[in-house]
Amino acid sequence: MTNHHQPARGKPRVALVTCTELADLDPDDRLVVGPLAAHGVAAEPVVWDDSTVDWSAYDLAVLRSPWDYMLRRDQFVAWAQSVPALANPADVVRWNTDKRYLSELSVAGVPTVPTSWVLPGEPWQPPADSGEYVLKPAISAGSQDTGRYDLADPEHRELAAAHVRRLSEAGRVTMVQPYLSAVDTAGETALLFLAGPDGLAFSHAIRKGPMLTGPDHGVDGLYRPEEITARTATEDQLAVAAKTLAAVPGGSERLLYARVDLIPGPDGSPVLVELELTEPSLFLAHAAGAPERLATAIRTHLSRP
Repeated sequence: MTNHHQPARGKPRVALVTCTELADLDPDDRLVVGPLAAHGVAAEPVVWDDSTVDWSAYDLAVLRSPWDYMLRRDQFVAWAQSVPALANPADVVRWNTDKRYLSELSVAGVPTVPTSWVLPGEPWQPPADSGEYVLKPAISAGSQDTGRYDLADPEHRELAAAHVRRLSEAGRVTMVQPYLSAVDTAGETALLFLAGPDGLAFSHAIRKGPMLTGPDHGVDGLYRPEEITARTATEDQLAVAAKTLAAVPGGSERLLYARVDLIPGPDGSPVLVELELTEPSLFLAHAAGAPERLATAIRTHLSRP
């Protein structure tokens, strides 16, 4: 049985932060444990809201799969602030767990999916046009509480309004975005960056297939199943990612990892869908050497003052 109360001695100790439902880690995250051991780092899964854990016993806590915090975001942010050494840092967690950061990035010149926000209690009517829209909460992960609505369909219009009411009554902010049809063909591209000696460095990219087929009917488990394949990043995508990371408050050089999710916009140019800095899947299994690169990034992070 793991003893979370022993102080760090000898090998650096790293907590790979997860949730009760994934107490042994997501399978993809387990791939880094062996490479970390080869670097002389003892890593173990630790559940973020386990009150018996002494976080000071770890040289670093790495956020990996704490995917049950969405309805307890304030508790999660407060927990992050209490951890002595956390990657990514607690102020980044606070900023990045509310997707209203997209507005800040847009103001900074990052091409983003046009987004409007419906605050709890605000009236909302579906847009007058007949396009497709995506509705989701500003605090979410794994496509939970997310739906795609064709507003030319009267039933979809009613379901969209009900979706917003449901989130509003729960005190949640709703995001309203046009559905970018290119995701049905080109898919979504996720660019993964890991810490190196000179800051974040590009590691690999993957393609996600389309996931949203219609209105929100709930998700079984923590996330929707995803169709993932390897992808080669384009120069345009890398340029948007660089612009995005340059706009991160406090600078991106202190981050352990980042994931930049892009979809082609109406003109084919990449636009930002999400910037994942808190607990992103890193898709280590889809790129040769990625588990070793993450282990090296964690070892580099441990050596920072």
